[in-house]
Amino acid sequence: MRNIITFYFLLFFTSIFSQQIAILKYNGGGDWYANPTALQNLINFTNLNTKTSIEKDIETVTLNDEQIFNYPIVFITGHGNIYFTSDEITMLRDYLISGGFIHISDNYGLDSYIRRELKKVFPELTLQEIPKNHSIYHQTFSFPNGLPKIHEHDRKPPQGFGLFYKGRLILFYDYESDLSDGWEDKEVHNDPKEIREKALKMGANIIEYAFKN
Repeated sequence: MRNIITFYFLLFFTSIFSQQIAILKYNGGGDWYANPTALQNLINFTNLNTKTSIEKDIETVTLNDEQIFNYPIVFITGHGNIYFTSDEITMLRDYLISGGFIHISDNYGLDSYIRRELKKVFPELTLQEIPKNHSIYHQTFSFPNGLPKIHEHDRKPPQGFGLFYKGRLILFYDYESDLSDGWEDKEVHNDPKEIREKALKMGANIIEYAFKN
């Protein structure tokens, strides 16, 4: 059954589902629902500034059924623990190797948990730092210095990590950047306009890259 769904996922990847995104509801206790205004703002910005027409309704998906295959991009964020069961590991792996794309935004405190779980999903792969000349940093907007810094936590430089499967970037992980905080409504964090714009532009690049690849 899953092979059939995977086939249709690939067949219609650039048609009826190509302009929809979702957020992953995960187990483990972490706040998967963090930054509730972030994705809506990112969608509005991306539609306005790039050639996307992403639906404004953001769906919530889990790894307990095959609904995730309806969305070419799924976002993960939060501050705490994240845990995948063996069945969820299989589902997530199938989703990613079939053409799906995950963007993980560390909202501070997620790092050790997400690295542990990703190793379960792809034990043969290692998170790699994305070089500054990678095209994900050079879509409609250019970031010659790589991932922008949005919020300060541990005085570490921002880093963009990725998983590559058979040469394709299937997952982007922003660490020590806090992109999704920068997408929130202005009054949430009172970030300066230029900081919010950097976050939104980088988020738009990620979406644009994922749709193209």
